[in-house]
Amino acid sequence: MGKNLGFRAWFYFRQGWSTYFAFIFAAINTLTVTYYLAIERIPTLEAIFPTFFQYVILISSIGVPILVLVGYAHYKKTKARRAEIDIGQETNPYMVRILLNSELSLKLNLKLIQKTIKMSKGEQLTQEELHELEELENKYLKFVNERKFGIEELDFFKKSENL
Repeated sequence: MGKNLGFRAWFYFRQGWSTYFAFIFAAINTLTVTYYLAIERIPTLEAIFPTFFQYVILISSIGVPILVLVGYAHYKKTKARRAEIDIGQETNPYMVRILLNSELSLKLNLKLIQKTIKMSKGEQLTQEELHELEELENKYLKFVNERKFGIEELDFFKKSENL
């Protein structure tokens, strides 16, 4: 896997900008604009918030917990997060590969454990069971040899549900 320094730097720049700089800048901008354009010009509100510092402290002490709850709800209680994950899964071939590999490993391990337990009890595998294992080996070999990198791999997984 080649490392493209330019694109990596661009990615890290966007992460730093959107996660940290833009967030802090937007918060400071919102607090400044609302205080100096709204609160300073309305005497009733200015009586509640006599200084910019007090305004920032009060709004932050109310706003941060509310935003934490909104973030929690977004991740744990709404379908929006599920949609984000679905889109990420659909567009990220590495995640598809990881999912598929783990599912195949689980199914293969389960088959092997079943056969090992049977053989540990002194029982022999039947011709049918040997044939089943050979078919499984052939399916996996064919899959590995014809494997594509991306969402197309899920077709094999969908066809292999009965393994």
